Amino acid sequence: MNIKDLILKYINYRKSLGEKFRTNGNYLKAFSRAVGDTLDINQISAKQVIDFLYGDGPVTSSWFIKYAALLGFYRYGMSRGYVDSSPLPIDKPKRPPPFVPYIYTRDELRQLFKAAFSYQKNRSHVEPYMVNRILLLLYGTGLRLSEALSLTMKDVDLSQNVLTIKQSKFYKGRLVPFSDQLASILNEYLSWRNKRGFPKEGDSSFFYGRHNKSLNLATVESAFERIREKAGICRTDGAKYQPRLHDLRHTFAVHRLTSWYQQNADVQHLLPALSVYMGHTYLSATSVYLTMTNELLQEAGKKFEKYVKEKDRYG
Repeated sequence: MNIKDLILKYINYRKSLGEKFRTNGNYLKAFSRAVGDTLDINQISAKQVIDFLYGDGPVTSSWFIKYAALLGFYRYGMSRGYVDSSPLPIDKPKRPPPFVPYIYTRDELRQLFKAAFSYQKNRSHVEPYMVNRILLLLYGTGLRLSEALSLTMKDVDLSQNVLTIKQSKFYKGRLVPFSDQLASILNEYLSWRNKRGFPKEGDSSFFYGRHNKSLNLATVESAFERIREKAGICRTDGAKYQPRLHDLRHTFAVHRLTSWYQQNADVQHLLPALSVYMGHTYLSATSVYLTMTNELLQEAGKKFEKYVKEKDRYG
């Protein structure tokens, strides 16, 4: 069987298990194009695999994503008799330093929200007011951008202060409650939206671009880059990448945890609730935020110090 047909067969198999399989599927399709779509699966050499894994640049985290995609694919192929052995290398390179999200300060958040109104040099197909509301929603709820842009009118319940998230990253829907303050902001946005004649039907997108077209991720991410530059926010830790729109989600989590520590709440008990709220599949994806910033570590340290003093006093 040729590589392209088997990869499509494998992708359909993974999707039948309930996975979106988007990233790994795209890497596998790229691998097929790199070696030649019509090449027989048993004719692929170890050199072709290594060339695809390493590419022309330095080793990044994508090396390991591509490796995992190919590993699953070849295991599938061998278990079903399509290929006799795997040409994947046994020795792996050293992993690059882990990606560190950027945590915006509250002052930087205010700068971002303000810059959203004035970042445009020329009028484009996305209204600054709408972009501002999207940013406020992302920070106020910790949603992924794809989840926010997928919201329909019927998904936003302003009487109960709750969002209905459907078909998220891992095909898991969830309800996301939000504050009265954010409800007020969204009510103002809804009035603004209605005055501009956007569709009001339940299945209509909550956020629209010009000409009643739904916004896409690339459009909003591009707008955010200009907003961040307008606000003068950049990394000073030597990282090659600049603060991203997705870092609003990380900032939401860290600020929520910091607030709980300041309130002397039982953070370990509340952590699973935050994990469900954010739509994480595993608790470990949420617990990583516990060591994200110095501010959070300081609050955790204060709580531990208080615990030790109370233990010494009564114990």
